[in-house]
Amino acid sequence: MAIHPIEYRYGTEEMKYVWSEENRLYKIMNVEVALARAEADVGLIPQDAADKIAKSIDSVKLERVKEIEDEINHDMMAVVLGISEQCPDDSGKWVHFGATSNDMLDTATGLQIKDAVEILESKLNNLMQALVNQAEKHKDKVCAGRTHGQIGVPTTYGLRFAIWASEISRHLERLTQMKPRVLVGQMTGAVGTQAAFGKKGIELQKKAMEYLGLRSVDVSNQIIQRDRHAEFVMWMANVATTLDKIGIEIRTLQRSEIAEVEESFGKKQVGSSTMPHKRNPIKSEQICGLARIIRSMIEPELRNNTLWDERDLTNSSSERIVFPESCVLTDHIIKLGTGIVENLRFYPENIHHNLELLKGLNMGEAVMIELAKKGAGRQNAHEIVRRNAMEAHESGRHLKDVLLEDSEVSQYLDDEEIVQLVDPYKYIGTAVEQVDAVVEKLKKE
Repeated sequence: MAIHPIEYRYGTEEMKYVWSEENRLYKIMNVEVALARAEADVGLIPQDAADKIAKSIDSVKLERVKEIEDEINHDMMAVVLGISEQCPDDSGKWVHFGATSNDMLDTATGLQIKDAVEILESKLNNLMQALVNQAEKHKDKVCAGRTHGQIGVPTTYGLRFAIWASEISRHLERLTQMKPRVLVGQMTGAVGTQAAFGKKGIELQKKAMEYLGLRSVDVSNQIIQRDRHAEFVMWMANVATTLDKIGIEIRTLQRSEIAEVEESFGKKQVGSSTMPHKRNPIKSEQICGLARIIRSMIEPELRNNTLWDERDLTNSSSERIVFPESCVLTDHIIKLGTGIVENLRFYPENIHHNLELLKGLNMGEAVMIELAKKGAGRQNAHEIVRRNAMEAHESGRHLKDVLLEDSEVSQYLDDEEIVQLVDPYKYIGTAVEQVDAVVEKLKKE
């Protein structure tokens, strides 16, 4: 019986597999094999024993390991016994030699995070390229810019997409920088001294991590320190927040009274059980909702770094939830967001309507700047435009017409200049050039 929505509603199969019971067991056993091989390399156990341990893990079944755990009430020791009973001769006695549970568990987590990072990185690149493509396609699509929810000077849709793409590129940069700190493993034994490995401990750890494709921790106690994992979870929360921001903007622009863009809507899709006309931005809303859950994982993972002495077990239970949920939901909303961006529908007539909605009032800055250039002075120019804007607002007239009647304005600007200055399509500064620069940069990545 499925209970958690991740089981039946959210997430991709590839990311779910990374955090599945089966893969968790497989990763732990891979760490046991790496330990045995490294121990054989440094002369702590027989090479023949290491070879037999490596071959035995294919015969270990999850059901049997869980059966042993039910008997002994220790998850890691159940794996050790599950491997040992599959080892021929007496090779099983060397399984887990000198190690402590978290050498296996934390290093296996490093392997899982490594797999998760590869999936997230690939999909985040796809999202970035989707945003880059839209930025390039709509670089000169002029629209109303908004601040405080109010229409301001014009911007372009291309600039919006370029800003989002640039933000995603920074997340990818952070991920690259973070990998050496997060994709790590350890073989440090009880309380971290490597005493059970003797003087071979440092060499053994290095060799074991080379087998696994992970970096070795510089130093640890009985566990890998959770500042590393907290950084990863906070990174996912940061990614989710960018997607949340994009989702909020799309939802805003899809409002009936704005209606500039719209999520794709299937031919037979139903928007409401009672209002048949509805075309709701449900995908963007799902992103915004799940982003809240991802962000909520920061607090428990930060607290997982504050354990007693060399370790306690309070981190274990919460991380069984934090890592899978964060990774599965982040992967899910990245994929969902990419589909939204790629299939976004634009309504040019509404974009134009909203751009002209204020009857030129949103072009007040352009007029002010030109008046200042012509000698009116910046502060005086601001007052001139403010006075005319208030008049236009109260009378419902176009700002252009009010300006044309102002004798003070005519001292600096002729009629043709005023007409040109209130044209929103001619006041986008370097927006196109900025988009071109972002597109050129990110297409190379």
